[in-house]
Amino acid sequence: MELRLDHKTALVTGASRGIGLAIARRFAEAGAQVMLSARKAEPLAEAAAAIEGLGGAVDWHAAHAGDPAGAEGCVAATLERFGGLDILVNNAATNPYFGPMVEIDPARAAKTVEVNELGVLAWSQAAYRGAMARRGGSILNIASVGGLGPEPGIGWYNVTKAAVIHITRQLAYELAPGVRVNGLAPGLVKTAFARALWEGREEALAAHIPLRRIGEPDDIAAAALFLSSDAASWITGQTLVVDGGTTNQPSGGVG
Repeated sequence: MELRLDHKTALVTGASRGIGLAIARRFAEAGAQVMLSARKAEPLAEAAAAIEGLGGAVDWHAAHAGDPAGAEGCVAATLERFGGLDILVNNAATNPYFGPMVEIDPARAAKTVEVNELGVLAWSQAAYRGAMARRGGSILNIASVGGLGPEPGIGWYNVTKAAVIHITRQLAYELAPGVRVNGLAPGLVKTAFARALWEGREEALAAHIPLRRIGEPDDIAAAALFLSSDAASWITGQTLVVDGGTTNQPSGGVG
């Protein structure tokens, strides 16, 4: 089955590289008009140029994912450029701290919440108020398998991703039936953002994944296309795990 987004407009945050860029590419190939957003203009312009001509029209607008005014401005720019907004992908995230959660400083803890948690809320509010309250739509939040349980080093980041999973459920409940809200929980994906977790360790890590490889950005983009398309029209409030089977393994317990 070919999944299409013809006559739809999508806005993707954190779209200058990695998972966000892969999602934007998939959406454009499926016929959507796509607005790319991230903090820095130059990488955005390069990303837009890389996928221009694949299908639907592409444009970009620089905005900080943790800034509600930036979210409002980007939604307004999308409406001005394309005349509507049907799909929002909250992909942008940050992780300024690695180490025990008990030792994180307030500034970096607050920064992580600002982008990963409050940013998802702010962009969803802007999209809803700007377009989706009147015409409906789909919101897709990129969470993480880390939001499902504890792990070393990125505990606070994972707390914010657990919040994203619950924000997804809550918004799905509040915005139905006009707006569907779903999430994706990627496992380890080969991106620059996650480089510290996989670089130099790919084979060793893959050996512990049932499908025997770490993820690629397009693995997540393919799932994003499905959940954002009409093929998922009766799915809302769900967070789909895309992790090569990592979380579907025996615990090692007895009984």
